[in-house]
Amino acid sequence: MSTQSNPKIDYAKSHDVVRLSTKRYEQSPYAAKYATDDTVYGLYANRFYPLSLDGDPLSDYWQLRQKAMLYDVPEKPLQIEGPDAVTLLEKVFCRRISKLKPMRARYAIACTPNGKILMDGVLIRFSEDSFWYVQADGEFETWLLAHSGGLDVQISDPKSWVLQIQGPNSLEILNAAIDEDLPDNFGYFHAGLFHFAGEELLVTRTGWTGEIGFEIYSKPSINHLALWDHLIAAGKPFGMRAGSLASMGTRRIEAGILDNGTDMDVKMTPYEAGLGMFIDLSKPDFVGKSALEKADQRCLLFGLICNTAVSSADLKLFQNEKEVGFLTAGVYSPTLDKGIGYARFFAPHPTAESWLGQTVMLQDKRNEHHSCKIVSLPFYDAEKKIPRGLS
Repeated sequence: MSTQSNPKIDYAKSHDVVRLSTKRYEQSPYAAKYATDDTVYGLYANRFYPLSLDGDPLSDYWQLRQKAMLYDVPEKPLQIEGPDAVTLLEKVFCRRISKLKPMRARYAIACTPNGKILMDGVLIRFSEDSFWYVQADGEFETWLLAHSGGLDVQISDPKSWVLQIQGPNSLEILNAAIDEDLPDNFGYFHAGLFHFAGEELLVTRTGWTGEIGFEIYSKPSINHLALWDHLIAAGKPFGMRAGSLASMGTRRIEAGILDNGTDMDVKMTPYEAGLGMFIDLSKPDFVGKSALEKADQRCLLFGLICNTAVSSADLKLFQNEKEVGFLTAGVYSPTLDKGIGYARFFAPHPTAESWLGQTVMLQDKRNEHHSCKIVSLPFYDAEKKIPRGLS
């Protein structure tokens, strides 16, 4: 029905519209601890998150690298449970799920039938038939439902919100925040249930920064603001402070962490995104397998280093005066003291085996060109010694 059919109704103030908006877009339960009239929000997985706060992003970056930072992040867990949970997950994900041990986490990609990237995220196994999938931006719950026909499985939203504490002091902060002692064997991509002032919560040794760190998953019933205060108090002796995702964004690019919908999307195969290591063509049939078996396995996404310009998204790349690609994301790297970014090419290199090692020209916003080198990802710590706690 159009608004003209009943001019007495003010649709801008309709309660139905308000309810629809609050259902689709969620505000963090921690927002009261940092939100001001000047806070700028982004939207991710239908959740608002702080793009910028009062802090200096460069200062926050070094705080992350040298001490610790607390981040309110918009990751959205989905719960998959039931006798056929493994059957469903093996069907939709491109790597084996059945071998994942309880209380362990694993990066997993879901593809479309034509082998393109639909979703990526971290799968956490609680028990034989109970999982959480911490999805990236986009809609995935309906995809799981669409492939669950005839299966005894339940898919739901556990209404969990995620906090990340990242940085070299993070595990000491975790040990100070929990009621029990942190086990020595709580390793990278491990999960555990720990008590925070009496509340049992899920913790995973994961993150989005390339630093050592962990993530805490809330429950709807907890006092979120009290948990925030508890973590701030535990982290204060170790130099922790809260910040926006600006510093996290810089560090994730240095670490070669890709963002779904920005660096990779439904137009790319995992091979083109450099994620072929997470595709297991030896497993039984899964969505997209037949297409991936025929796909070109050459990578089209690499790192770019520029000494004379700060990279930013959507800048064009040229070689021999021909446009060959663009940047999906770019920042100034304080650690490398250079401009860095992700170079996404339209096609494999016409003459060389790979774009790796090639020199390209970056066209900045003033249409000036800068010579740049194409490198492998990540930009440093290729063996991930930092998040593993080995460096």
